Amino acid sequence: MIMKMKPTLLVLAGLLLLNANAFSQDTNFWIFVCFGQSNMEGFPGIPEQDKTNVDNRFEVLASVDFPNMDRKKGSWYTAVPPLCRPGCGLCPADYFGRTLVANLPANIKVGIVNVSVAGCKIELFEKTNYESYASTAAPWMKNIIKTYDGDPYQYLVDMGKLAQKDGVIKGILLHQGESNSGDKEWPNKVKGVYENLLQDLNLKAADVPLLAGELVAKDQGGACAGMNTIIDDLPKTIPTAHVISATGCTKANALHFNPAGYRLLGTRYGEEMLSTLGYKAAETKQIEN
Repeated sequence: MIMKMKPTLLVLAGLLLLNANAFSQDTNFWIFVCFGQSNMEGFPGIPEQDKTNVDNRFEVLASVDFPNMDRKKGSWYTAVPPLCRPGCGLCPADYFGRTLVANLPANIKVGIVNVSVAGCKIELFEKTNYESYASTAAPWMKNIIKTYDGDPYQYLVDMGKLAQKDGVIKGILLHQGESNSGDKEWPNKVKGVYENLLQDLNLKAADVPLLAGELVAKDQGGACAGMNTIIDDLPKTIPTAHVISATGCTKANALHFNPAGYRLLGTRYGEEMLSTLGYKAAETKQIEN
C-alpha cells in the first residue's frame, strides 16, 4: 500500500514545488532585456544629477560585479548608473526606466538587464556565428567578451532567466548598428537574434516587443546616420519592432550621444513602451545639457 502511494506523493510534491516557484515570481515586476554596442553600454561620463533621485521602483540586475558600488553579479539594485558594467556611462535604459516608473501605477516595479559590448557587430549575438566573429575581434573587445564568459548572447539569456525568477519580461531593448553601418541584411540578423531570445526565454513576440533606437542622427552630424534608413525599416521584418527616433538627441561625438542625448532618447524609448502597454506618458519636459 505504501509503495503504491509513493508515485502520487512525488507528483504532489512536484506540483507544490512548481506552485511555490510560480508564486515567487512577481507579476508586477516588469523586466526589460537590453543589448547592443557602446551606446547601450553608455558612453563614459555620468553627471551627478543622474546619480541622484532614482526611484527605488526602478532596479537593475547586476550582470557583473561592480566592486566600487558594492554590487554583486546576479543581485538587484536601485538603478543608479552605470547599468551595464563598471566604467560605462549613462545609456538609453536609464531614462527608459525612469520614464516608465514615473507613469506606471505605484505597484509596478521596473527592472533592467543589460549585456552590451562596445564596437560589436550584431553577429556577436548570433547563437551560431558568434565564435567566428569574436575570434577576429580586437583585443580590447575580447576583454569585454571575456567578462561575459566568452558568449554574450548566452550570458544575456542566462541573466534573463535569472531575472524571470523575480519578475516578468515585458520587452527587449536594442541599440546597435554603428558596426553594421550600411548592412542591408541587418534587419534579418536582428530578427534571428530576437527570435532566438524569444525561444530561449520562453516568450511570445506579441507580449514582448522589440524597441530599437536610431543612431546619432544626420542633424547632429552622426557618422553612421545613413544606417538609420535601414533601422527604420526594421518593423517590415519584425512586425513587433518599434523604432525610436534619435533626431535632436545631442552627441558627445559622431558615434555617441552625450548625457542630454541619452536622456531624451531613453525617454522616447520609455514613451513608446508605455504606449504599447496601454499607458500614456506625461508630456516630455525639455532635456537640458
